[in-house]
Amino acid sequence: MLKSAREVFMDYLRERDMNLTPQRALIVEAFLAEEGHFTSEQLYIKARKADPSIGQATVYRTLKLLVDSGLAETFDIGEGVALYEHGYGHAHHDHLICTKCGRKVEIVDEVIERRQEDLAEEQGFTLTRHRMLLFGTCPQCLEGKES
Repeated sequence: MLKSAREVFMDYLRERDMNLTPQRALIVEAFLAEEGHFTSEQLYIKARKADPSIGQATVYRTLKLLVDSGLAETFDIGEGVALYEHGYGHAHHDHLICTKCGRKVEIVDEVIERRQEDLAEEQGFTLTRHRMLLFGTCPQCLEGKES
């Protein structure tokens, strides 16, 4: 049986002799309640609504802990913008990203996954994780109907 995300995070903190501070707990809850892709700034705004004393640095540090614990995944979509999403308990997927409007589409393709594993094996690698980001222009932007 899969541990809950909260249990995973608590175990991660305990193993490092770290505490679950009230602010850290609030940020973790805000993260777990958020679905989809979001920036640290968006999570910061959400957390500040619940507790105005939360600082941006606390959100950044907590996001790093979430990534390091395996609960969150992050990826850079260019121009210094990092997005976060749930990692633990969610199926692996890759992304199509529109360079005009920023639309993100999650893709799951078993043929691509197998080919990536084959490529790694051909080069003597054992994959531990991977992320594939495909950048282009979405159909709406191609038609001039940016969303």
